[in-house]
Amino acid sequence: MSFRLRALALVMLLVIAATAATAWLTLRQATRQANETAAADRADINRVTGELRQYGLRHGTWDGVASSVRELATDTGQRIRVTGTTGSGAPLADSDILTGHEPRKTGPGAPLLVDPRPELRLPDGLVPLAAAKLTVTAIANYRSGTAYAACLTRDGFEVTVGRDDYGVPTYSAGRKTGGGGTPASRGSCPRPKPSPARYARYDTAARPCLSATDEGVTPCLQRVFAEQISDAAPPPLQVRLGALDEPPSALAAAPAVTAAVAVAVAAILGALLLSRTVLRPVSALTAASRGLGEGDLARRVPVTGRDEIAELGRSFNRMAESLQASEERQRRLVGDVAHELRTPLANLRGYLEALRDGVVDPEPELLDSLHEEVLLQQRIVDDLQDLALAEAGALTYHREYISLSELLDTCRTAHRARAERAGVALTVETPPGDPVYAHADADRLRQAVGNLVSNAVRATAPGGTVRLSLARGDARAVVRVGDTGHGIPAEQLPHVFDRFWRADAARGRATGGSGLGLSIVRQIVQDHQGTVGVESEVGAGTTFTLALPTAAAHDADPAP
Repeated sequence: MSFRLRALALVMLLVIAATAATAWLTLRQATRQANETAAADRADINRVTGELRQYGLRHGTWDGVASSVRELATDTGQRIRVTGTTGSGAPLADSDILTGHEPRKTGPGAPLLVDPRPELRLPDGLVPLAAAKLTVTAIANYRSGTAYAACLTRDGFEVTVGRDDYGVPTYSAGRKTGGGGTPASRGSCPRPKPSPARYARYDTAARPCLSATDEGVTPCLQRVFAEQISDAAPPPLQVRLGALDEPPSALAAAPAVTAAVAVAVAAILGALLLSRTVLRPVSALTAASRGLGEGDLARRVPVTGRDEIAELGRSFNRMAESLQASEERQRRLVGDVAHELRTPLANLRGYLEALRDGVVDPEPELLDSLHEEVLLQQRIVDDLQDLALAEAGALTYHREYISLSELLDTCRTAHRARAERAGVALTVETPPGDPVYAHADADRLRQAVGNLVSNAVRATAPGGTVRLSLARGDARAVVRVGDTGHGIPAEQLPHVFDRFWRADAARGRATGGSGLGLSIVRQIVQDHQGTVGVESEVGAGTTFTLALPTAAAHDADPAP
């Protein structure tokens, strides 16, 4: 996977993970807080309705309920509005008014109903007549007890409530709320005693249940009990909690901060991982390039993988290897040039000093030898200059459409005399038919082919043959220069185009040449978008092959 895709995948993974973590934490926090809020609201509802019902059950009236509403609003933090189920709907108590605030509008929800009437509990197994008598007694007891409790409440006494075996409240008076009450002062609230007429009325109301068959006797008597005590019990209340303009509960800050910190930590870790992945190879490249600039051409960077950073490292290593090879070639060139020039110049110096001192006579043969040595050194310098210009791309080429057959004939003519002196036959073979043209510099190509011919004549023993041949190829012309000389060993073939390479390791004068001819040949052919190769067999000869792009005949022919 490329570095770009890995970086994109890591960033996408980080973004998705951060988004998912934030969404999950926020949803979890909101759900939990909503559940907690709902549970708290249910607890508040149960507490408010339970305590209000207990107040009505204990006191038999709603007088004084405002103090309980104030306490409940303070404890629960809820806005509480209490109204009756009948009448004008004026509030019995409103926590906003009780705390001195402007009353707010209540919410649109249905009000809560608080019914303080007790539920009659009849023992199982009673016969219908006994159950009816118990119901009549319970009605009378509740009505008289409720009136007594309401009187005590209005007079400011504490009321203690209990329950008998059938669930009917029983009341007793306590101390006066403001203090100082005495039992004698409670005489203004005598406990009423049910009259026989009322018993008869209750008994008449309960008597139809004796023959009830559909719903049963007990449910019927419980309904009669609730109906007969409704005018004596405090009326049901409607309770509303909350207000329209209450601000919604906000999410707690601590979990949100924790989620943000977790996402930030994940982002920082991801960024550190990405930066480490990028910066580690970049740091290695920086250190290696610094060492390379300081002259340490052996510096390389470790490379792993196949992404863009790894490819950059491989390119750097190839550049360093190229620079190191170039530096080695330059050192070798300097050494080769010094070697090539040191011995001949030393000989020239020795002979000149001998001539100056009169030790050696200036004979024509000696002067001819010295002149030949000077020409050789001049040729070496000229070849070095041509090679340096060619490798730098500064060698001038005057290209034109030329016939390669004519070029080979010209080379044979130029080297025929030397071949005849060496006893070597020089032949040319060209294809029949139309001439083969190339768009090239004729002088430079003659120089390249001439270097190959000179080497071939020099390497061929008397009686041998040097062949110049031309063949047509697919958009290529193939020029071959072959000889029947002593050949080149296979292990030396990769070095034949190196500077100052010679088949004779002794570099004697018998081999001749500057040792730069083949390097110049390769450079000239490459500058003409061609290739050069060599094949050789020891004892059989050597063949150099030049492949050059050809030109169409109509391009070579001059315009009429």
